[in-house]
Amino acid sequence: MDKEENQNNTSTDQNQDNVIENEKPEENLAKENKQETDQEPKEEIKEPTPEEKIAELEDKVARTFAEMENQRRRFEKEKEDAFEYGGYSFAKEALNLIDNLDRSKHVLESDNKLKETEALKKTLEHLDIIKKDLISIFEKNNIKPIDSLNKKLDPNVHQAMMEIEDDTREPGTIIQEIQKGFTIKDRLLRPSLVGVSKKVTIKKEKNEENQENPENK
Repeated sequence: MDKEENQNNTSTDQNQDNVIENEKPEENLAKENKQETDQEPKEEIKEPTPEEKIAELEDKVARTFAEMENQRRRFEKEKEDAFEYGGYSFAKEALNLIDNLDRSKHVLESDNKLKETEALKKTLEHLDIIKKDLISIFEKNNIKPIDSLNKKLDPNVHQAMMEIEDDTREPGTIIQEIQKGFTIKDRLLRPSLVGVSKKVTIKKEKNEENQENPENK
């Protein structure tokens, strides 16, 4: 009996030792994790001072006001442009009326059957009156014709369509107006189509050749 009890006690102690040994790795792992966690440096969250918060808010308010001011200026500029140049497209199309009047006048003047007739004279007078009225209406709306004849060519308002030999005028002088240009306020509505003068070169070359070779005269 005593031997059996001793054997039972011995087996029980061995089982307890096995349990303790099985538990040791888990306990050790937990301890190691705890130590590693304790050793990790903690990041300190710095709370901004009241002065820094006030400075940040002031900066945001200043940026907001600046953006609002820029938007206000853009709106005012768009409104001003719409008021001053809102009729730009309409005015440009309306110039065709003047062009058609000039073409009609030129066709009538070129008709041999109508030349020197009273009917042609009256018709041309009426066309001139209509044209003057149109230009007057345009000028009241700040649409003005560009003065071109006998002026120096200005690429900003003139477009040269041809060169005409003329020694009596300085080269680049406008001596013919093909189509009248117009401006609306300070903007170009359409350029004037013009012909400009240039020096006569052929005659000079011939004269030089004749002077060099008098026998060819």
